[in-house]
Amino acid sequence: MTKSKLEISVNELIQQQQQEWELARNNYRALDKAELKVFDFEGFKIHAQHNPERIRSSAAKTDAKSIAQRACFLCVGNQPVEQRGFSFDGNYTILINPYPIFTKHLTIPLTEHLPQEIAPYLPGLLSLSKALPEFTIFYNGPNCGASAPDHIHFQGGTKGQMPVDLEIKQVVEKWGEPLFQSVRTSIKTLGKRYLRNLICLTSNSEKELLDCIERILGLMNRRLDENEPMINILSAYENDQWTVVLFPREQQRPQQFYATGSDQILVSPASVEMGGLMILPRKEDFDKLNHRLLADIYRQVSIHDGAFEELKDQIKLEL
Repeated sequence: MTKSKLEISVNELIQQQQQEWELARNNYRALDKAELKVFDFEGFKIHAQHNPERIRSSAAKTDAKSIAQRACFLCVGNQPVEQRGFSFDGNYTILINPYPIFTKHLTIPLTEHLPQEIAPYLPGLLSLSKALPEFTIFYNGPNCGASAPDHIHFQGGTKGQMPVDLEIKQVVEKWGEPLFQSVRTSIKTLGKRYLRNLICLTSNSEKELLDCIERILGLMNRRLDENEPMINILSAYENDQWTVVLFPREQQRPQQFYATGSDQILVSPASVEMGGLMILPRKEDFDKLNHRLLADIYRQVSIHDGAFEELKDQIKLEL
């Protein structure tokens, strides 16, 4: 498939930044040597990556006081002098992430400094997905893994490097519960059989897809009486349609994050982890991770079963 001008520019940016920016070059080289483990569950997989440089994100302090005490690293005036990027749609800046999880890892902040909030920027998420089909574009809610909750941004990772990218169609077909079906849009859910409660939307209509996502977010807000529900979102575009996966969340971090001694696991699940790629900055945590711990971590941070059943009932009723 012929690459678009934008895709060519993105790949050139990644190459240029790795050549000229020592930090980025060293971290992408280190990623090539990162240890990876695969945990085989029945019908799907979870990957674990030992990535020491991600300690900044996994252990980031995201409370209001800590955010107020530091300069926003996504604003142009505060970015490293080596950082280069270019505009997308006049609203976003496409940057390389110098602390990569993926072989190609982008950070895509809004040009303006505004808080992390998904509802007004859903069109941007879908536009980026369509414009960059090599990437899965993802959003972390302000209390769901975003290390810069004060500045709205997306990220992009090489498509196919999160297990969910490769599995979602098959597992939804096999275990999914239908909630809504039109000529152009399908909505199904997956539950604890997949360890994570999720909502999967597929559509070839941007307008219909936006309407469905907005209404689901509205139902989540109503249940929680909040402006921004706890959520992670993955979005990909392929074969003229979008696949958007919503992960409603229960809490930001599992109890293992706050434990002490040998019980501690420094993990802060965000979109990537919900997508089946668990990032462990510390070697001791990577080494002790097992099937039981993975299931327990996902159980804690994913929306609880009772609340998920209520949300599903509301979606069936109102869509």
